[in-house]
Amino acid sequence: MTSAFRIAVVDDEAPVRTALGRLLRSAHYDVASFASGEEFLAAFEQEPPHCVILDIHMPGLSGLDVQLQLRARHNPVPIVFISASDDISVGVAVVQGGGQLLLRKPFSSSDLLEAVDAAVHSTP
Repeated sequence: MTSAFRIAVVDDEAPVRTALGRLLRSAHYDVASFASGEEFLAAFEQEPPHCVILDIHMPGLSGLDVQLQLRARHNPVPIVFISASDDISVGVAVVQGGGQLLLRKPFSSSDLLEAVDAAVHSTP
């Protein structure tokens, strides 16, 4: 059984994508994983997700760059950012850009699932 909610996981680290995909599938979400912001944006128009889990620090387009491009497209998809950074300015940029939440790595499975549940139910 899969949920009607499609979650995009965007992270340049394959083990992170795999672990998050397994966790989300175990909670009955439909999951699509992307290794880069560019890959995600290229697929976005064909099948927009209900929520994006987006790493902030990636080669090429950063998570904040992806957020800006989504806003430029006037797409209100909720974003749950993930980051290993303790930099306060990152959290400020996330909030100012309309991000749903910033989870600092390592985060618990329950924290991620709560954030995704809140995000998909906030979608207009």
